[in-house]
Amino acid sequence: MSAFICPVCKNDLVMQSKVLSCINNHCFDVSKYGYVNLLQSQKQSLKRHGDDKLMVRARKEFLDSGYYTPLLIKILDVVDEFATEHIRILDAGCGECWYTANIMEHLKKRGIPASVCGIDIAKDALIAGTRRNSEIELAVASIFSIPVADSSCDIIFNFFAPVAGDEYKRILKSDGILIRAIPLRFHLWELKCSVYDKPYENDDIDLALDGFTLIKQHEVKDVIYIPSKEDIQNLFKMTPYYYKTSKADQVKLQKLDSLNTKIEFGILVYKKH
Repeated sequence: MSAFICPVCKNDLVMQSKVLSCINNHCFDVSKYGYVNLLQSQKQSLKRHGDDKLMVRARKEFLDSGYYTPLLIKILDVVDEFATEHIRILDAGCGECWYTANIMEHLKKRGIPASVCGIDIAKDALIAGTRRNSEIELAVASIFSIPVADSSCDIIFNFFAPVAGDEYKRILKSDGILIRAIPLRFHLWELKCSVYDKPYENDDIDLALDGFTLIKQHEVKDVIYIPSKEDIQNLFKMTPYYYKTSKADQVKLQKLDSLNTKIEFGILVYKKH
């Protein structure tokens, strides 16, 4: 039995011979990479589906280098507080699964059985995710139309992705937990100062979420040293800044051999009510 449901009729999906199918014979082939495409046809015509290959590769290489380990460590602490045996976890906007895979491995080391699945709109990200950990069930899908049954998840992750509060409320069990990670005001400040003549602070994010109570709030602040041009470029290319920055400003960053920059994250824990 799959963690996902049929996006057409909302019935359970069952795996048989690399095909997910429901009782109404709606069938979805599992790709050669290991993910399944459950994005409904009317949304397939979108010109650009999520992060492209450049962003995915840059993020994978940067995260694999361990620069965001302080954030991961705190996320694992939060997960430990709420993880119980046989939980079902959904990563909404999982990307290439660096956080998802590390959390799954952490739970396994603690002896906590968990069903872990992830969705993302970017196929390239899911290809990287299946290569990182083939035990995570992955699907191409929108977080605004999640192919998961009502009240079926214990924990949802939302790390630097858009928020779909109504969908999260629908699929979480009673008293289910939503864990978000967001950038704070001066995240990557020195990177911005190196690129822009007038760098801007990140806007404050509205923390209120209808149907949820914010029960815990943590901050992770540190300074990271990036000793290579390649890693500086990977950091820049994995952010939305890259596509919004002029060629002239991009050249400024290419001249840097190393960089010290702040990282600032907020971790928000919500309970469904």
